Amino acid sequence: MISKLGKQKMLYLMLLPCVIYLIIFSYAPMYGIVLAFKDFNIMKGIMNSPWAGLKHFNALFADSYFQTVTWNTLKISLMRLLFGFPIPIILALLLNEVRITLFKRMIQTVIYLPHFISWVIIAGILKVFLTTDGGVVNQIVEFFGFDAIPFLTSNTYFVPMLIVSDILKEAGWGTIIYLAALAGVDPEQYEAAMIDGANRWKRLIHITLPGISIAISIMLILSLSGILNAGFDQIFNLYSPLVYESADIIDTYVFRIGLLSGKYSLATALGLFKSVIALILIVITNQIAKKLGGSGIW
Repeated sequence: MISKLGKQKMLYLMLLPCVIYLIIFSYAPMYGIVLAFKDFNIMKGIMNSPWAGLKHFNALFADSYFQTVTWNTLKISLMRLLFGFPIPIILALLLNEVRITLFKRMIQTVIYLPHFISWVIIAGILKVFLTTDGGVVNQIVEFFGFDAIPFLTSNTYFVPMLIVSDILKEAGWGTIIYLAALAGVDPEQYEAAMIDGANRWKRLIHITLPGISIAISIMLILSLSGILNAGFDQIFNLYSPLVYESADIIDTYVFRIGLLSGKYSLATALGLFKSVIALILIVITNQIAKKLGGSGIW
């Protein structure tokens, strides 16, 4: 065992920064979970604060607004999954059919770039384009004789705007994994199918999609595990009290009751609830993927 470690010491040294990062930022903060079961007093500290048992969880489940933010989180996340998950797959399949290398690389660059722009900047751009007070989009709408659309202040339009803007920002980046999976499909299968008379549609159905099915199942599992992550950065930079009814999610609610209102124990209880649900979802989804003949992540 020691000899093997000695032979692979450079690999373990390369792994060390990642391990240290996980310990500091992922495992060490778990110590704070005990706040969910205590009446936290900042003067007494975490360990000396009195125990409260399940008091904060009972308060959460009895709060009607907790039900509202949970429903908003699920609604926005499911809409992201329904409309956003297939787009990277479709883009990857389309790009895979492009035979002009220079054109293909240009398209890839254009659709990847939005991923590297922060939501702070994109929110500013969206506000300039979508505001009812001189926004570019509403100027076009009014030019055709319609009333300005309150994208940023209406509960009717705000969530669809979130979904569309998220797809525009992240869909291109998601194609990377599927393009990598497509590169692993054996070209001889396509050649054999062409000889047998299979058209492009049949080659897509019987060769391409089965070839990337493992990547699709893994990405679906990871997406479902984060079903309660409805996009804090995006919503926090775009929403306002006018759209709390439809866009206030668990993460923004935790931010307000925890950091702004100082209810640290209640915010921790809500965060712990979210983490437990996410863990249950990823285990269930992984098992379902295996039962259906796919590949799980463990």
